[in-house]
Amino acid sequence: MPLFKAKPGYTGHIKAVSGNEKIRKFLFTLGCSEGEEITLISILANNYIISVKESRYAIDGKMAKAIEIA
Repeated sequence: MPLFKAKPGYTGHIKAVSGNEKIRKFLFTLGCSEGEEITLISILANNYIISVKESRYAIDGKMAKAIEIA
């Protein structure tokens, strides 16, 4: 399931990161790689607040669609 379909408070693991190379590289710099735990904190105006590796980030809907979670 893509991250953008999750509800706030969801915690799971990243199964895959798709999208173009620019999106994949950016998400990798945030720590979004296969097997990492991710928590969706909230959704505000198509911005997804996530927690990865004890840090919080805001990503847009396009990036949230690129993160496949399990």
